[in-house]
Amino acid sequence: MKALFYPEFKKLMIAERPVPSFSEDEVLLKVLACGICGSELETFKNQSPRRVPPLIMGHEFCGTVEEIGANVVGYTKGDRVASNSVVSCGTCDPCKRGLTNLCKNRQIFGMHRGGAFGEYVNVPAHCLVPMPETITPQAACMAEPLANGIHIVNLTRHLNPKKVLVIGAGPIGLVTQQAFQSLLGVAVYVADLRNERLSISRKLGATATINSSEEDLVSAINQFTDNEGIDLVVDAVGNFQTNQQALKSIRPGGAIVLIGLYENSQPFFTYDIILSEKQIIGTYAATQQEINESLHLIASGKVDVTSWVHYYSLDNGVTAFTDMLMAKAAHVKSVILF
Repeated sequence: MKALFYPEFKKLMIAERPVPSFSEDEVLLKVLACGICGSELETFKNQSPRRVPPLIMGHEFCGTVEEIGANVVGYTKGDRVASNSVVSCGTCDPCKRGLTNLCKNRQIFGMHRGGAFGEYVNVPAHCLVPMPETITPQAACMAEPLANGIHIVNLTRHLNPKKVLVIGAGPIGLVTQQAFQSLLGVAVYVADLRNERLSISRKLGATATINSSEEDLVSAINQFTDNEGIDLVVDAVGNFQTNQQALKSIRPGGAIVLIGLYENSQPFFTYDIILSEKQIIGTYAATQQEINESLHLIASGKVDVTSWVHYYSLDNGVTAFTDMLMAKAAHVKSVILF
């Protein structure tokens, strides 16, 4: 099969690779579309040991069932499905509590096992979710990133936020913005360093946007909230500066959700958290139910996961990757279509 292959650090190429074998509990999926994730860009740019070549990356994907393992029931050849990015074991304590995204033995496509930047990928059947009939592959491959945003909403529902700030108008920031808008109907403010990305955020319904390269983010939030501070901040960037901005932007009793993995910083002083009773929440991936919820939210038309995405053929997969890595102008997201 043809694949976007990561043969060694600092190198990507289109190459012929073996079609993956599949076990009796798996299906062989013919890939229809696969998005490129920011974590994969970080891996390539920084030669991260989290993804060690030689490897086929790719974990935001959908496809059609091509072949079926002997133990798999409920699927037939030609079924259109999306997949979770996390392969959970189903037997550890987190899995038994329904926290399959936190499985102690989890595998991630394109990290611990082959990913979907190739024409075929082997997928455990329990990771699959049927695609609604009305949804396109271009949209369905965005179910996994959108499910990350839905997961954040579900983690923070009990806080009853009314005003949310999202720092970073990249792919995760934009889908998180829309998850809060569509599921909770709250005011969402979005900050970024690029006006082109902020323009997309406004088109997607942001209450207001802040270019934090041109104005002080914390001061802007104080203006928007009459100096009270924001209820909840989602840091979709994840560096020292944005962590600090998040902590300073929330009101006493407010919360920060950390999802951005740009750097592994240590920005917080405990007094700043304790004396104002602020909360810091980590979030990782999504559950199987949230992947299903994501697909149906996309099918409902309440979120837009296509108008701001750039599409490429597999033959142009290296360009898709480098264009997103360079992040020129309004280029936010690349998706490879098969």
